[in-house]
Amino acid sequence: MTDHITIRNARPADFEAVVALDLVGVADEKPAYWRGVFDRYVGAERDDRIFLVAEREGEAIGFIIGEVRAWEFGSPPCGWVFALSVSPRTRELGVGQLMFEEICRRLKKAGVTTVRTMVDRENKLTLSFFRSQGLRTGRYIELEKPL
Repeated sequence: MTDHITIRNARPADFEAVVALDLVGVADEKPAYWRGVFDRYVGAERDDRIFLVAEREGEAIGFIIGEVRAWEFGSPPCGWVFALSVSPRTRELGVGQLMFEEICRRLKKAGVTTVRTMVDRENKLTLSFFRSQGLRTGRYIELEKPL
């Protein structure tokens, strides 16, 4: 089913498609947020910052973004996926898996041996996807306190 799907680096022209694919957050706040992400990741020509777009017949149908991060408390550098979206119209075609496999390949090439992400426990779709890709609870625990 993934015959006509291409995974490529994001380009400036993908801005509107990415904003439309982002199903999280307040619509009015998205362009400003995504402008900052595009400024930092698109065209950066850095191995440690990765912004990929899945394309089918000239249409952007998904994106995934990650980077190499060194975390606090002695954690060694790792790959970190912090954004993923696939068009609801093209889910279950393997788009997310293709993007995840490609970002993992690039993160490994950048020198890391572990990939991490953070998922809202109520987001069953995203949680299920990452579990299907082999991600499990890691050795670090997120802690938070409302302010």
